[in-house]
Amino acid sequence: MSRKKIVTIIILILGFGGLFAAYQTRDQTSGKNEAITAVGSTALQPLVEAAAEQYTNHHPNATINVQGGGSGTGLSQIADGAVQMGNSDIFAQEKSDINSTKLVDHLIAVEGIAPVVNKDTGVNNLSQQQLIAIFTGKITNWQQVGGKNIKITLINRTMGSGTRNTFEKYGLKGKTSATAQEQDSSGTVRQIVSTTPGAISYLALGYVNDSVKPLKLDHVAPTKTNIQNNSWPIWAYEHVYTDGPATGLTKQFITYLNSKEIQTHLFAKMGYIDVDSMKYQRNWQGQLSKE
Repeated sequence: MSRKKIVTIIILILGFGGLFAAYQTRDQTSGKNEAITAVGSTALQPLVEAAAEQYTNHHPNATINVQGGGSGTGLSQIADGAVQMGNSDIFAQEKSDINSTKLVDHLIAVEGIAPVVNKDTGVNNLSQQQLIAIFTGKITNWQQVGGKNIKITLINRTMGSGTRNTFEKYGLKGKTSATAQEQDSSGTVRQIVSTTPGAISYLALGYVNDSVKPLKLDHVAPTKTNIQNNSWPIWAYEHVYTDGPATGLTKQFITYLNSKEIQTHLFAKMGYIDVDSMKYQRNWQGQLSKE
């Protein structure tokens, strides 16, 4: 065989190899590149963000966008088919304007919620009746409950917030908080309470840090053990809702959120509780059953 023919054959082989490699790359890209968006609960947001970062570090072709906005936003967005994951602190059945029949509920974790105050109030404990009186405007100065002579400033979450819904349902025994300034972000609530003399609000425990003081209720602290046995009743399931059964990257990521890897490392670090470790379960109507 002449040298010219050999060179021609080599060129053809290289050409076909390049075409095959290009086709294979396109095929892998189209098969593996996927992006999903999760919207909703700011109480669940830190966990989903941290898990998404870990997941995409190991799966570079996956993109997971995580946004807050509150449980109401998460439920409405998933019901409208606008996102792949709707994160919520409340059951979809609790929202009368949401068609929950087509949504699939994925229970991810349990999150305790606690009243928090500015550290200069001079109060560490309230009775539940005092808490209700404060949030309904009947008690207006911390001196009335053994604290300093400082006016009480209420900070609420917005009406669509699952954290607010849970706090009013179980912390205020169904009473609605008095009109006060409202915030749609747990992080903003914490910042305002920490810098406003006399301020009180409520936060998921994952947001509580040294800048604010969580209160005991009737001398019971919002600890993991007290939440698990319902001695601390202000807790909620953290839900991820999908529009029908989860598929593709959404299914893979929800499986990852429920994995031992996440429950072992992130739950303890960020203040979440494994659903299976709860001594009581609660349905959407608030009825308890012992495990």
